[in-house]
Amino acid sequence: MERILEVNDLHVTFTTYGGTVQAVRGVNFHLDKGETLAIVGESGCGKSVTSNAIMRLIPDPPGKITKGSIIFKGQDLAAYSEKKMRAIRGVDISMIFQDPMTALNPTLTIGTQLMEGLKEHKKITGTQAKQKAIEMMDLVGIPNPEERLKQYPHQFSGGMRQRIVIAIALICDPDLLIADEPTTALDVTIQAQILELFSTIQQRTGVSIILITHDLGVVAKIADRIIVMYAGKIIESGSKRDIFYRPEHPYTQGLLNSVPRLDAKEELKPIAGTPPDLFSPPKGCPFTARCPFAMEVCDKVYPVSNRVSDSHQVDCWLQDERAKQLIAAEVLQT
Repeated sequence: MERILEVNDLHVTFTTYGGTVQAVRGVNFHLDKGETLAIVGESGCGKSVTSNAIMRLIPDPPGKITKGSIIFKGQDLAAYSEKKMRAIRGVDISMIFQDPMTALNPTLTIGTQLMEGLKEHKKITGTQAKQKAIEMMDLVGIPNPEERLKQYPHQFSGGMRQRIVIAIALICDPDLLIADEPTTALDVTIQAQILELFSTIQQRTGVSIILITHDLGVVAKIADRIIVMYAGKIIESGSKRDIFYRPEHPYTQGLLNSVPRLDAKEELKPIAGTPPDLFSPPKGCPFTARCPFAMEVCDKVYPVSNRVSDSHQVDCWLQDERAKQLIAAEVLQT
């Protein structure tokens, strides 16, 4: 399988009046061509910051990529200048932002916004750009595309606006599509339609997708692999089957227990407590204060990554009995 993206030891910080926020702390993952990778976790866990770092959209200042590499098709984007990144964004890598209404310019027609990227990056004529825009609107399921090109964002429903944002992201035929909470604020029927659209587009174009979400129902629908983030770190990763049927980290188990199910009679079990302060992240496992299985070693030493299977990895002392005993003895002696 061709590897299209590899993120290695990525660190992102934000300098504020109150101190430095360590938003992303040593993130490592990869993405293969034609694959859908989901990054899940609570708000503030670092998933959107990670996606913005890939696009090099971290505002500097106050944000900064302090360490790590972002290898896209053999090139390190972390070392790219802003000029070189402008040639990449929208062409090789595109992003769908959370709110389609704020992502679209209310003063410009849909056609103008769709064709803007084509004219900038592909250097084609207006007639060719219009034809491509019509084809893309048809692909994302917008009826009567030729007439609707002349309309403005407020004349579209929320679901249709999201389809327009997807069309804008895909119109230059990118290799990588990053979707940041693409179904937020949409009702469940429209969510299902948007997810089905992602699957259809991926089958037709072969685009690789990174899906940022807190909705595990969305993940179950289209993801091939899942990364679980907490407090700026990846604490568990695996295939969809690994995460849903064999979750190893207590945080992942807590997320799954928090999902409402129609066939479940027992009450939901929310995760108690709040995430740690990333101005001063904990030395050990960041989930220790909220974990019902926490041990003394968890608070003192960050767990080593344990490979549960070829596709499944977890950072948790509960999964490494020998290492847990050795380090616990060493820590308790100091």
